[in-house]
Amino acid sequence: MKILGIETSCDDTASAVVNDKGEVLSNVLSSQEQFHKDFGGIVPEIASRKHAELIGYVIKDALKLSHSEMKDIDAVSVTYGPGLVGSLLVGVEAAKAISFSLDIPLIGINHLEGHIYALFLKGSPLHYVKNPFPLLILIVSGGHTELILMKEHLTYKLLGKTRDDAAGEALDKFARALGYSYPGGPVIEKLGKDGDPNFYHFPRANFPGTAYEFSFSGLKTAGVYYIEKHRDELKSHLNDIAASFEEAVADMLVEKTIRAARDFSVKGIGIVGGVSANKRLRKKFLKKSKTEVYFPGNGFSTDNAAMVAMAGLMRYKKGQRDNLLLDAVSRLELY
Repeated sequence: MKILGIETSCDDTASAVVNDKGEVLSNVLSSQEQFHKDFGGIVPEIASRKHAELIGYVIKDALKLSHSEMKDIDAVSVTYGPGLVGSLLVGVEAAKAISFSLDIPLIGINHLEGHIYALFLKGSPLHYVKNPFPLLILIVSGGHTELILMKEHLTYKLLGKTRDDAAGEALDKFARALGYSYPGGPVIEKLGKDGDPNFYHFPRANFPGTAYEFSFSGLKTAGVYYIEKHRDELKSHLNDIAASFEEAVADMLVEKTIRAARDFSVKGIGIVGGVSANKRLRKKFLKKSKTEVYFPGNGFSTDNAAMVAMAGLMRYKKGQRDNLLLDAVSRLELY
């Protein structure tokens, strides 16, 4: 069978076709980055309008690249939350129209669950593991930083999350303080590639009695204060400063994740979300973790529709079917 996936939770318009073996037959994405970078972040109204303009084209391209026609699609899965409600609505309504016109199942997918199931797409290492559970998941992106325990497929328990800013948000805001436009995470990674991560020690938040909770607001504030106080040396030590800030973010993520993996005796650790593509973070996990660490395959760390189709396939097998009353939910919990 073939599942059509649709993802419009934020500023990327995406569609993909995945078969029942988890093989990605097509994965199309149209980025809106150029329309938002001058504003220092995503403008919701612009995002929703662009989704409305692009959604038909990306679905058409996904079908063409998978050598499929609409009549070949057996089910349609779509992100219905969390995210920007205007953006989500575009994808949800498109999926409902397809479901109604073809009389095929409609499956609503939590965006975070989509990121998790990027790990199970064919080509990702975890796809080939027969029984990976219990599995610890770190979801780390511009909007989320959460530790989740999976004892089996589609079953989640929240262990801890950020009390304030997400890790990706802290990186974006630090880059903005340095004078760079959105998105800032890749900029910091590029700058810090050849820098000294020990040049300056930025604070790492740690709360007694809350072993698995994160906080990045203090780090972000410390970064902004450092920039304001040391503007004269920014040019000569820009790479070192970026590397030091990036190191602090990575340290907090790795330390708490490895602690949770040990405490819950998991078989593996899955790192998903946009920040999971960060090379410093990946190297640090692979160096420090005694537990097997899994990352999504190439191109599937950031938002995409293949992960939504894969999660849809899992929900379809479990028997989930949603009706045409499915609505966008901007604040949607996974657990």
